[in-house]
Amino acid sequence: MMEEQEMQIGERDPLDDKINRIFSGKVVRKDLVRKVKVGANVPVFVLEFLLGKYCASSDDMAIQMGLQVVNKTLAENYIGSDESTRAKSLVKEENTHTFIDKVKVRLVDSDYWAEVVNFGDRFVHVPTHYVREYDRLLMGGVWAQVDLRFDYDEESRGKHPFWIDKLAPIQIATFDIDAYCGLRSEFTSDEWIDLLVRSMGYEATELDRRLKLHFLIRLLPLCERNYNLVELGPRGTGKSFVIQEISPYCALLTGPTTVANMFGHMSGRHKGMVSIWDVVGFDEVADLQKMPKEVITTLKTYCESGTFQRGKDADSGNASIVMFGNTNQPIDVMVQTGHLFAPMPDVIRDDMAFIDRIHFYLPGWEIPKMRVELFTKHYGFVVDYLAEALRAMRKHNFTEVIDQHFSLGSHLNARDRKAVRKTVSGLMKVLYPNGEATPEELKEIVELALEGRRRVKEQLKKMGSFEYYHTSFSYMEKETGEEHFVGAPEMGGRGLISSDPMAPGTVYSATVNAEGTVGMYRIEVSVSPGTGKLKMAGGVSGITKESIQRAYGYLAAKKGELGFAREMDTSDFHVEVLDLLNNKVQGELGVAFFVAVFSAIRKSPATPATVIIGDMSIQGNIKPARSLVEPLQVAKDNGAKRALIPIENKRNFLDVDADIMEHVDPVFYGEPRAAALKALALS
Repeated sequence: MMEEQEMQIGERDPLDDKINRIFSGKVVRKDLVRKVKVGANVPVFVLEFLLGKYCASSDDMAIQMGLQVVNKTLAENYIGSDESTRAKSLVKEENTHTFIDKVKVRLVDSDYWAEVVNFGDRFVHVPTHYVREYDRLLMGGVWAQVDLRFDYDEESRGKHPFWIDKLAPIQIATFDIDAYCGLRSEFTSDEWIDLLVRSMGYEATELDRRLKLHFLIRLLPLCERNYNLVELGPRGTGKSFVIQEISPYCALLTGPTTVANMFGHMSGRHKGMVSIWDVVGFDEVADLQKMPKEVITTLKTYCESGTFQRGKDADSGNASIVMFGNTNQPIDVMVQTGHLFAPMPDVIRDDMAFIDRIHFYLPGWEIPKMRVELFTKHYGFVVDYLAEALRAMRKHNFTEVIDQHFSLGSHLNARDRKAVRKTVSGLMKVLYPNGEATPEELKEIVELALEGRRRVKEQLKKMGSFEYYHTSFSYMEKETGEEHFVGAPEMGGRGLISSDPMAPGTVYSATVNAEGTVGMYRIEVSVSPGTGKLKMAGGVSGITKESIQRAYGYLAAKKGELGFAREMDTSDFHVEVLDLLNNKVQGELGVAFFVAVFSAIRKSPATPATVIIGDMSIQGNIKPARSLVEPLQVAKDNGAKRALIPIENKRNFLDVDADIMEHVDPVFYGEPRAAALKALALS
């Protein structure tokens, strides 16, 4: 025993001694939590409540004795979900017993009834004063120490013999936010960050500063109202740990939900989750595919303004929304072949306006899988104390702190600025709750906030919406006027338009729809023996299908003039349209399809890195593009070097940025055959 104690004493470092001195009674050794957690399926904040009560000491002998008490308390008082019958028998035989369990209260007719969850009874008598004192009993329930009494009187009690004599929620009864903020001044920035990281259970000395900040960003929804966070990354990185274990004020959903559950019933009698909890998390977002569209629509409004409509009345909530998901590919593959919201279900991914309401995209691929050495053996805050601190900070506002030293660049629109300010405010609450951050420290969190929001905008840009194309995020130092641009490490074009020669019958095209969303495609046409039929792959539909049919009608009518009569009569043409941006924009691709058929029949490939813009009527008249700016920008960003453009759009070329003109050579055409010859460099 003495050898074990000496080893443990040697493991303590100066920060352990400092936090035990300054936050006496509010810290716990985190490896003790893991030791007890192995044998008890109970939330961390419940374990740390007991450990904080019996093991809040730096003396190893006292800790060992306290552990014995904790284990005994759990053995005698914690009820497993399969132990309800034994627990009821225990109360009956002893007349009274203390349990650790989750307690929920509901109103049935005119009486309050408690459900003691693992105890397995939904009709336990509860004194009314507890309902008034702890309103969260009515809103999802709380973990508590409960003294239960057996008092059966057949005449008056009926079938409900269990009574709550005493109920003590397992959470701090009072919290002094001023003391918490004041004591923050006793620590340097590095010490405080290490303390918080250890409070989450991780060993700070194993992580670099950027990684520490990534872990702490997970705390932002707990301290910032109406904060919208997404974290997508590999499995096993502890994405949902904070929501599940750090705070009793969070709810984690593991599947689809309903509007009534999220936002309350139309009658207004029952509140929804966004009105009850501080944070509502969605784990495994890929499983939300079957979630009703109405939920996303209502959630979209809520994520923007914190309000929602139920029945005749508008209501509001303060809950932050967090979404977690798993990536199935390495980040470099995701960047090159798609966008970083690909793991999202279609019901979310297809709604770009919803994605635009996300304040921060945490790059989960940068966070390592949990290994033994990443878990700390040092002291950190009891999570219940940390949870109360973060909850108390929700009442504070640091959104204007950025204006002390910096201003934001011109590419940030109103929604971008709101997102950046909320992230900066949240990081101030976590890192500098006393409001005392130096200009350099503030600069660090401003850059991090800009990066997280830019990651969202970059993906929207990749998904083809020109509305989100201003992504050169920057900030200016007020003192020097110097402008700094902030990117994301994984940024980069996807090179969707190949610079290598392609097979005959393959061309690229780009369009912009009425909403300003760009679509980019690779059209592949192959020829087989047949009778002149056009055979389209299953994904070709709508406007795309109609434009291809018009172009094929023109080809069939003009086959003699084009010199294709024999080929058209003895061949079938198979066409597939690949949506390169995967944003389901339907494109007017008539000219590109005509060129692809021309290329396939001639067995001559198109010039590499060429994109074809424009549509045509069934008589061969060229239809100009709505705009050149958007499709040319997207094409240029994805590797285009040359663009075929309808002559009617020549005047629109003056609107195109000089950077695009420098990288993409324009080639104008006035009729389909000219477009084909120029695309194939035959004229």
